[in-house]
Amino acid sequence: MSKWYKNSGEKSEVVVSTRVRLARNLEEYPFPAKLDTAGKKQVNDLVRDALLGNTEDDLSFIEMESLSRAQTISLAERHLISPEFTGGAGHALLLSDDESVSIMLCEEDHVRIQVMEAGLALDSAYERADKIDNALAARLPLAFDERIGYLTQCPTNLGTAMRASVMLHLPGLGRSGQVAKISATVAKLGLIIRGCYGEGSSPIGDMYQLSNQVTLGISEKTAIDNLKSITQQLVAQELAMRERMLKNPAWEDKVYRAWGVLKSARLLSCEEFMDLASLVRMGAAQGLFDVKLEKIGELFADLQPATINAREGKNLEASQRDALRAAAVREALA
Repeated sequence: MSKWYKNSGEKSEVVVSTRVRLARNLEEYPFPAKLDTAGKKQVNDLVRDALLGNTEDDLSFIEMESLSRAQTISLAERHLISPEFTGGAGHALLLSDDESVSIMLCEEDHVRIQVMEAGLALDSAYERADKIDNALAARLPLAFDERIGYLTQCPTNLGTAMRASVMLHLPGLGRSGQVAKISATVAKLGLIIRGCYGEGSSPIGDMYQLSNQVTLGISEKTAIDNLKSITQQLVAQELAMRERMLKNPAWEDKVYRAWGVLKSARLLSCEEFMDLASLVRMGAAQGLFDVKLEKIGELFADLQPATINAREGKNLEASQRDALRAAAVREALA
């Protein structure tokens, strides 16, 4: 089955993807931090039995201990699990065939339901996550308080326990130094902008994650509508900045040079690839190159270090990965 990131979506020239995540805990069990491995596996089995065959998605149950180190890191590279979820006993994952649904079991909370879709798709992603949540709640008692909402290990998630986010490609705003100013502005509106892997991460390939911060005293619909409104404003700002930048011969030259290097390079480090591919993605979105944005997105996902190792079934030297990455890019852009 084709992966979700091979599809295009609304505003995809700037909005790479949408993610909606719901945190849930079982009523009768301590939070994962207070559970031993046996207790975590008991929770995992309960959730597995509650969801397998009871949702619209064809889910597979994966015990994280059964995967190699490269395979687990590859999942994190593709945003299917958190970086913290790659190690530790008692972790399990429910994953759909197209990877649009990933449900972490016994991470920070007992259940982390995550739905990802291409482009700006907050409403449909939330609807899918909500259906999975309803299927879970119909079969297992969840920790919920009438006054403060869903109970979570981290107090910042109390209430809706929903984190909605969009992955934004912002080469215009990012390379013109505007993101710091934007970050201060959106913070006043209950949102936060971070690097592509969330808290504490850097914007690799000019990718930024914009998400809601407030979960208590606000409805899911209000949070999503707020995020959608600010996202649409950022899309307009980014497109205007790109148009201005590409009228500058120096920036136009950078974009065309990036295209030339990617089409001919024999070695590409991950950092260099992401930097050049970001410029090419901007150029493609502006109609300079005949390459689909979905193809570039597929390369972003498939050419990360651990993902290459996992596909090859062995731990390669960096130079070997660089050669494979360059060959894959040349073939894709030929």
